[in-house]
Amino acid sequence: MLSWEERRQLVKTANLYYIEGMTQEQIAKKVGVSRPVISKQLQKAKEYGIVEVFIKDESLHTVEIEKWLEDKFQLKDVIVVPTAGGSPDISKKAVGQAAANYVSKKLKNVEKIGISWGTTLAAFVQEYPYERNEKIKIIPLVGGMGSKQVDIHANQLAYELAKKMHSSCSYLYVPAVIESEELKERLVNMNDVRSVLEEGRTVDIALVGIGNPYQPNSILKEVGYLKEKDIKEFREAGAVGDISSRFIDLNGNPIEHNINEKVIGITLEEIKKINLVIGVVEGVGKKDSILGALNGNYLDVLIIDEPTATAVLNL
Repeated sequence: MLSWEERRQLVKTANLYYIEGMTQEQIAKKVGVSRPVISKQLQKAKEYGIVEVFIKDESLHTVEIEKWLEDKFQLKDVIVVPTAGGSPDISKKAVGQAAANYVSKKLKNVEKIGISWGTTLAAFVQEYPYERNEKIKIIPLVGGMGSKQVDIHANQLAYELAKKMHSSCSYLYVPAVIESEELKERLVNMNDVRSVLEEGRTVDIALVGIGNPYQPNSILKEVGYLKEKDIKEFREAGAVGDISSRFIDLNGNPIEHNINEKVIGITLEEIKKINLVIGVVEGVGKKDSILGALNGNYLDVLIIDEPTATAVLNL
C-alpha cells in the first residue's frame, strides 16, 4: 500500500506531466530529482490506478482489429480501412487508396513488383500517385488475355501501374486458365511466357487479390473461366476462394481439382517464397476466402475494409 505522502507525490507528478504538459526533464528539475525517478513515478501512477490512459478516437477500433489479425496470423502489417456505411465502390476506392499509400512508401531497394488481377487491385492502380520510379519493373503474375473485363486483367494493371511510375512492364500474353493441361505445358515452355513467369517468381513485392467463386458477381464467372459445373465441383472439393486464380480450401491448401493445373501464372508455393506479399481485399462476401489465405500463410501484409476485417475476426 502507498502511504499518503507517496500517493500525493505520484498525483502531483502525474498532474504536471499529463495536465500541465511538462516534460519529465522539466519535472525532475522542478522537484529536485533525476529524470529516471520521474519516469518510475509515472509508471507507478499507472500501476496503482492513479492514471488511466484512454484513447478517444474512431480509429481505435480498427487499430485493435489490426493488432488481432497481426498476432493471430503472424502478419508483418495490417491496415484496416474504415468504410462503414459506404457503397461497395466507395469502399473499394478507400482500400485502393490505402494500398497505394502503403506501397508507395515501401519501394526502397525494390526492383520488381508483381501484380495479379481483380477489381480491388484495379482500384489500387487507379489511386496510385504519379511518381518517378524508372528503375522498377512491373510484372503480371497470372495470364488474362480475353475480351471481357480487360481493364482488370494483370497485363492491363501492370501497364497502368508502370505508366503511373514512369517505369516499364512485362506482358503475359496467355489466358489465366487454359482448356487442357497439355496445351498449358506447351504455352509455358514458349520463351516469352517462360521468361515472364521467371520474372514473376523473383519479384520483391507481390500484390494479390482474393476472390470468391460463389459470389453472384464473381469475375471468373463473368469472364467465362468458370462454368456452373466447376462451381459445383468446387463446393465438393471444399474451395473457399482463389489467389491469382489458384483455388484453396479454408485451411489454405490447394483444392484437388484440375483447374489448378490449368492456370498459367506463378504457383501458390512460389507466392509464399516472395519477400513481401500484400493482399488487397474488399467485400464481406470474401471473408471465408480471406481466412483461407491467412490460414495458408500466403500473405505478409493485409489491406482490407473494416466490415470485412470484422467478419473475418468473427469467424
